[in-house]
Amino acid sequence: MSRVSFTDLTADIAVTTRRRHVIEKLREAQEPMSVAELARAAGLHINTTRFHLDALVSEGLASRKVEEAGTRGRPRVLYTYQDAPGPRSFGLLASMLTAILAARADTHEATLKIGRSWGRDLIDKMAPAPGSNLKAQLVSFRALLDAIGFASEIAPVSDKDLLQLELHHCPFREVAEPHTEIICTLHLGLMQGALSQLGARAEALPLKPFVKPNLCTATLRLLPAIS
Repeated sequence: MSRVSFTDLTADIAVTTRRRHVIEKLREAQEPMSVAELARAAGLHINTTRFHLDALVSEGLASRKVEEAGTRGRPRVLYTYQDAPGPRSFGLLASMLTAILAARADTHEATLKIGRSWGRDLIDKMAPAPGSNLKAQLVSFRALLDAIGFASEIAPVSDKDLLQLELHHCPFREVAEPHTEIICTLHLGLMQGALSQLGARAEALPLKPFVKPNLCTATLRLLPAIS
């Protein structure tokens, strides 16, 4: 096995220190910087700075783009710091937040309220508004659910005032299974808020979670027209 010399180790530490210094200057910058600007800020030779920037781009710690046309002379290559790549524990965060919500005394009403607010906001971001046609409103409603990841279908049932909503995929399954009451109430509120914001003549009734391994259902009750 080859031995690492003290000289080699010292050189590696020096490279790491310089690269960290370049990262710090790039992170502190309020706008993209050129190689020359970074070299001056870091107190390094321009070629040394370019060497470290190439490494940072390859590691995903910096992005590189050519300056837009419109300035005199040759367009500059500009560098911007970007967050280090790595795993994101959104599932863990969702579980933690769900546990906090479950500890509240008014869990059910608080969860419904949050869901309704999100449903209204998400519909507001969709365009164009479907108008007063119930069929078009339900198409928009399904489009929202599918954008979230529910893989939804709406089917008539024997009662002409009811529709069955089938959700063939739960995008929050890992959190929903241990916290069914919380997550399904959140989904119900989201659906109620979305239908309300659409002005749809329908309301969502409580979900039936996991009636099959990949199926949750809910009932949509059609409301009488306002005369």
